[in-house]
Amino acid sequence: MNMRFLFKGLEIDKKTRDYIMKRIGRIEKLVDEATLFEVEVSQDKKGKFRVEVMVKAPRTLYRAEEVTESIEGSTDIVIDELEVQISKKKTKARDLKLRGSRSIKKKLVVDKSARL
Repeated sequence: MNMRFLFKGLEIDKKTRDYIMKRIGRIEKLVDEATLFEVEVSQDKKGKFRVEVMVKAPRTLYRAEEVTESIEGSTDIVIDELEVQISKKKTKARDLKLRGSRSIKKKLVVDKSARL
C-alpha cells in the first residue's frame, strides 16, 4: 500500500497519523488493487480541519473531503463516504453482469426435438 500524506499549515502527532492509517485500512480491504492513497490535511483560519482522501485504483479514482472541528471526525466522515462510493461501484458492476446473463438466457432457444 503506497500512502502519501500532505499536511498544510499544521503538524500532526504520531497518534493522529496512526488513527488515520487505521481508518484507511478499512478502505484498503474493500479496494482490491489500490495503487495509491493520498491524504491531505489542512487547517483554515477559523480553526476547522479539512481532510481529503483520494484512492487511486487501476481504472477508477475515489475521492472524498470533509471540513469539521476535529481531524478524527473529518477522517471518519471521509472514510464512510469512500465506503459508500466503493460499494456502489461494486454493486453496479455486479448488477450489469447479472443483467447480461439474464439477457443471454432470454435469447437462448432450445430445439423442440432435443432430449433434456
